Formats: sequence, structure tokens, C-alpha cells
Amino acid sequence: MNIPLKQYGQLLAHYLKPQRPQVAVLAALLFGSIGLQLVNPQVIRYFIDTAHSGGAQQTLLLAAVLFITFSVVQRGVALGADTLAQTVGWRATNALRKDLMLHCLRLDMSFHKRHTPGELIERIDSDVTALANFFSRFSLHVIGNALLVVGILALLFREDARVGVGLAAYAALTIIALFAVQRLAVARWKAARQARAEQFGFLEERISGAEDIRAAGAEPTMLRRLYALMRGVLRTGRAAFVMGNLIFGLSNLMFVIGYAAGLAIGVVLYSQEQATIGTAYLIVLYVGMLSAPMHKLREQAQDLQQATASIERVNELFALKPLVRDVTSSEWRVTGDAASSRVTRHPSLPQGPLSAEFRDVTFAYDGNETVLHGVSFQLQPGKALGVLGRTGSGKTTLTRLLFRLYDPTVGSIRLNGVDLRDIALAELRGRVGIVTQDVQLFQAALRDNLAFFNPRIRDEHIEHALKELCLWDWVMSLPDGLDTRQGAGGQGLSAGEAQLLAFARVFLKDPCLVILDEASSRLDPFTETLLERAIDRLFANRTGFIIAHRLRTVQRADDILILDDGRVVEYGSRVALASDPNSRFYSLLHASQELAEALA
Repeated sequence: MNIPLKQYGQLLAHYLKPQRPQVAVLAALLFGSIGLQLVNPQVIRYFIDTAHSGGAQQTLLLAAVLFITFSVVQRGVALGADTLAQTVGWRATNALRKDLMLHCLRLDMSFHKRHTPGELIERIDSDVTALANFFSRFSLHVIGNALLVVGILALLFREDARVGVGLAAYAALTIIALFAVQRLAVARWKAARQARAEQFGFLEERISGAEDIRAAGAEPTMLRRLYALMRGVLRTGRAAFVMGNLIFGLSNLMFVIGYAAGLAIGVVLYSQEQATIGTAYLIVLYVGMLSAPMHKLREQAQDLQQATASIERVNELFALKPLVRDVTSSEWRVTGDAASSRVTRHPSLPQGPLSAEFRDVTFAYDGNETVLHGVSFQLQPGKALGVLGRTGSGKTTLTRLLFRLYDPTVGSIRLNGVDLRDIALAELRGRVGIVTQDVQLFQAALRDNLAFFNPRIRDEHIEHALKELCLWDWVMSLPDGLDTRQGAGGQGLSAGEAQLLAFARVFLKDPCLVILDEASSRLDPFTETLLERAIDRLFANRTGFIIAHRLRTVQRADDILILDDGRVVEYGSRVALASDPNSRFYSLLHASQELAEALA
């Protein structure tokens, strides 16, 4: 499970390129620290030999001052390098986290149905966080510590070739052993991260569904499932931890062997008068100094285990391509070539109401059972279409295709005669607004919920939209008006009030085509009155789709489309169908009227 160094380099180059000045300073600090570490033992050797030979006290004092100065400067340089490395690492990982989140948001709804939000949080945040050290220090520390080892060995060669050869062999064996173990640990780190992602996904789903779980008395079942997932996290995490710490034990063992060998060599050379006491101590000191870069290389090898597993998981997400492709794209993959852009000219949609046309549209989710069968109809600009049908007949699927959350399996959908696949997604979704019966509200002020945290939407724009929809008085009746805080998931508002906010969101967007998907199915009479006025204003000079179960909701529609099992069974003018005794719509109206009279 190895990733080629070329792809490590591409990842580093892509996300460190914007920080080239900081990386250059970081490299200078690291290499300066290495140089100071190599010089200081020479000062110590000089001090010991001078003291042993009865040198002048002034000379000894100068050597001591140099040693202290170099030590203080070296620690200051190392502290500066660590501080800058943290900054570089977090900036790079934040950029990667942003790119990964944007990529996931652009993936199809089928992807989000297969992966829970908790799992994606773990993969986007924790996997990327594991790469912080990889970005900030990995390459520089590996190069720097390798240079420190080479420098130590070169200085030992200068003192005695036999010492240099022996300790070079020791260093080579240590590095080979460390990286051999590292390769064994990557798969275990990847399995540990996947187990944590599954646990996070489970927790997110169960916490959000806590009310239903308590109502069903399913707490023991949920805890048993959580226990099984936690055992998986323990098992995989323990395996990864053991393999990771095998490197620690191995490096310590190799260090003890090397230190003993260096100490023995120093003693032999000094006893045979082939080295001064200062040189013997210098050899032992340099051998001891080898432990620090070896430990650093060991830490980098352990970080590389986690980084490799994280990069593979991040790359798996980047490798997923959306089935709904934009006509303009700019994508970059961790394991791909350099980032590239392809700009394609595409037709723009005009301002004002749009015509909508379905041409022989057939669709199936993820290749499963077909949901729509050869659906064809055309809606003129500024007209409203009421879509009726039993649950599962394909009504909501029509809106998802029109909003281009999915593409038809067969056929095409056109706005003003332009195939949706030839329109940039940003433009399409800027011109099409949709209100569903399930409204997502955020834990924030009402203002931010309406503007989706867009600072360019000012209070006067929000006030104008709410007044146009006749909702301003309702908002002002809330405790703090636009500053009223909303709880997570819209706590504090009724379902009807949340849908009123959804209407205001769409109105702020100023779309050319509006889709209402069961948007009035959960309203009390008072809120429904407010909503009726809002719909009238929202549909003014706009094309509209009204998906509904209740016949009252489609009374403002110009045309009626009735679906049954994904097929169009009736389509035509609402007025004409309502007066035709042979039409299904006529039968539905009369059945609804008879039921109301029976219940009265």
C-alpha cells in the first residue's frame, strides 16, 4: 500500500506553493539549527582538550561563551521553526479541507445517501488534520534530519575513517529497519480511520434521531450496535498503535546498540592514544547526537503511516467524479496530474419567466428500478403547473431532475429550449428556486438563516423581500426580529414558520422558475393564509411547479399533470380538465368534494 513519491510531491507542491516565502524561511531556520547542532560539539571538544592540556583560563571562558551562545541561538531558531511550521501546516490543511468539502458538496445525492454526515466529517476533518505535520515539517524534517545524520557521519569520518564506516553502517541499518516496519503499518492505520469514520456516522445519525429512538424504546439496541462499533475502533486502533510503536522500540534498541558501540570505540581510541580525551568525548557525543535525528526520522515514519492512510482516503474522495457534470469544471486530485481548467462556452438563460420542457424523460436511481417512464410535457413561460399523484409516483423526482440534482437516464429537460446539461450549474441553480416541506435551519440568527450567511445580502434587502411576501409583520412579532436566534434544526419555530422562512430565502434569490414540493402540507390555517399570500407574490412573473397531494394547493395552477407509477396519465389545462367529466382531475375534484361534504 505505497503511494509513489511523485504523488507526495504533487500534494506538497499544490498546497505549499501559495506559501513559498514562509516555506523558504522555514527551511532556512531548520538548516540553520542543524548547522548550529554540528558546530557545538566541536566547541566542547576544544574546551575539553584545552582544559586537559592546561590552557589559558581566558581561552576556556571564550569557548564556554561560544557554547552557551550557540546553544541559546540554536534553541531560539528551533522555536521559530516550530512556530512557523504550525502556521504553514494549518494553512495548507485548511486549504485541503476546503477543497475536499467543496468536492463532496458537488458530488451526487446518491453519494450522500451512501455516506452519513458523521462519516464525512471524520474523513474531511480528522483525515486532513492528520496531514498537518506532513505539510509543515515532513519533507523539511526528513531532509534536515538526513542532512544532520550525514553531517555527523562526515565529521566522524574526518576524525577516523573506521569510526565513520562503522557508524554509517549502523545508521543505514536503522533507517532500513524503520521504514520496513513503516510499510507494514499503513494498512492498519487506514483500517483504524475507517472504523472511526463508521463510529462517527453512527453517532451522528442516532443523536439526530434521539427523539424517535426514545419513543420506540430502542436505546438498548442502539447501545449494543455502538458497542460493536467501539470494539471495531479498539481492535483496529490497537493494531495500528502496536505497529506504530514497534518503530519506537526498534529505534530505541538500535540507538542503545549504536551508543554502546560509539562509547567502546572512544574508549579504545583514547586508551591506544589514537585520540585525545576531547576527541573521544566528541565521538561519543556525535553518536549520542545520532539518536535525535533517528528519533525524528522515526516520528516522521510514524506520521507517514498516518499520512499515507489519510492521503489514500482523501484521494478516494477526490477520485469520485460527480455524475452530474458541470459545463465548466476545475478539479484537482491528490493522485492526479497538475490542476487543470477546462472552460466551455455555454448558453445563458434570459431574465424573466422560463419555459420548461421534459422530452421523453426516463430515470432510475443508481441503476435500480425505473422511477419515471418516458415523461413528456411542456410548460409555457409564466405559467404554473400543478403535479398530482400518489406517494411514490415520481412527483419529487421531477423536481430533483429539474434542479439537476440528477440527470435523466434517457431523454432531456430543457429551459427556454436549452438542455440543462448545457447550462452551468451555478447559473441553473441561481435561476431555479425550490421550497420543500423539510426546511433546514441553522443554529444562528434569523438574518443568517435567510441570507445563508452571505454578507452581501443586507438587512434592507431582507426587509424588502419579507414585506413583498407580507411576512415582515410576522418577523417583527418574533422576540428579537431578524436577530432572533434559531436552535439547531430550527428549534423554536413551527414547521409552518420554517417554511415561511424558506419562501423568503427563495424570494431573496429572485429565481425565474419556482418549485414548491409539498410546501404547504404541514401548515396550520393561520400560517397557510400567510403562505398563500407569499405564493401569490412569489409566482408573479415567474414559471411555477406545484407538487401537491391536496387539490386545494393546485387551484392556482394553469396546467395539471397527473403521474401514476412514473408515467403521465393526464396533462392539460386545469380549467379544461376540471370541466371534463372523463378526466381524472375531474374525478379527484368531485371525490374530494364528496368527502368534504360527508365529513361536514
